[in-house]
Amino acid sequence: MGCVSAAPSATAPGTDPAVDPAVRSLLAGAVDVARSALVELGEGGIGAYLGVTFENENAATHRFTAELPGYRGWQWAVVVAAVPGADHVTLSELVLLPGPDSLVAPAWVPWNERIRPGDLGPGDLLAPLPGDPRLVPGYVQSGDPEVDETALEIGLGRKQVMSFEGRLEDAQRWYESDYGPNSEMAKAAPSTCGLCGFYLPLGGSLRAAFGVCGNEFAADGHVVHAEYGCGAHSDTTLPTGAGSPQYSAYDDAAVEIVEIPRPRTETAEKDDTAAQDETAVTEDTAAVDDTAMTASKTTAPEATSSGNTAPQDTTPEETAPEDAAATAVETAAQDDTAEKIDATGQTD
Repeated sequence: MGCVSAAPSATAPGTDPAVDPAVRSLLAGAVDVARSALVELGEGGIGAYLGVTFENENAATHRFTAELPGYRGWQWAVVVAAVPGADHVTLSELVLLPGPDSLVAPAWVPWNERIRPGDLGPGDLLAPLPGDPRLVPGYVQSGDPEVDETALEIGLGRKQVMSFEGRLEDAQRWYESDYGPNSEMAKAAPSTCGLCGFYLPLGGSLRAAFGVCGNEFAADGHVVHAEYGCGAHSDTTLPTGAGSPQYSAYDDAAVEIVEIPRPRTETAEKDDTAAQDETAVTEDTAAVDDTAMTASKTTAPEATSSGNTAPQDTTPEETAPEDAAATAVETAAQDDTAEKIDATGQTD
């Protein structure tokens, strides 16, 4: 059984009523009476006893754990009462109350604070609040010079008109909406509504910044900011040409040109090998020509002394460079023939 705690007295402040100990004891001991009352209620889910609290000198509340589905943390509360000199208690009230850890509904919010833009449907009625700061009596100047002057000129007026504060709230809300200058559509638009032929400016002081779109394929009927825009602007032109879209010029300066070595192929390697072989043959031929010229210079005096070989009329200056090798070979052959003749004469 939980502890018994005394609650403040319900009597007038400044008094100190005499509390009858017998009554307090009678009220605190009515646990079985309180539980029996809950059983007779027939709701079930009566759990452990939690304790008693005194409401005043003649009433107390006994609490029990509520073991009902969906009511975790709730408590059964049974209020009993007794008068001085009584020998039994009287049942006053049985109620199911939330406990300190129970799941309860959020705090009540009045309907005028719960309603949001877009909640109004067909047939719904929404009256302005008494003393709505957005409205002022029609005979009071609204602060909009054009509206006030027009009303005075024609002698007409409305019962209520929008105040200066109300217009400021509207302007701020429209500015931050999807039809304001900071929306994604406006950022991607080629121009602004203030320069569009479908733009219908508002009247009054809001004319400088707001209007209504008259393009049925754009923001038709919506209040748009003068700096808002979309792709359906009246000055929008379609791409020219054979149906191809126009693109911006390609910037060659933004590309870095890098030279990549061309990979060697098998044909190139064969060409290099053939060139090397040709160079080697040329070098060998030149070596043979140099040897022949050297032999010609060595044997020429011997052939002259023997007297068997006629001197050559051609001088070195008259001999062409390309015939030097052929002349050297011919001279060497003649020298060999002369030597063979001399050898035959000596043998004979």
